[in-house]
Amino acid sequence: MIKNAKEGVIIQIYVQPNAKKTEIEGVDEWRKRLKVKVKAPPVEGKANKEVVKFFSKLLGTEVVLLRGETSREKDLLVKGLTAEEVKEKLGI
Repeated sequence: MIKNAKEGVIIQIYVQPNAKKTEIEGVDEWRKRLKVKVKAPPVEGKANKEVVKFFSKLLGTEVVLLRGETSREKDLLVKGLTAEEVKEKLGI
């Protein structure tokens, strides 16, 4: 779910679009991913942009979408932090 990589940290998430507000809902044990709700619809990359912006602001560093452009299961690359720092900032 959150692991160190060569370029930074990879966070594996499951996205639920069209939510009332953008937030981390918790851990999806079945998928082994962090469950994230986003207000944006899954149209023309709006939900993807909102996810990247949300995590960039939350973690205070650059975040890039690695995998899952057209899927609810996404992998994010967090640059400049360790897995422990990411877990601490996310409260996990």
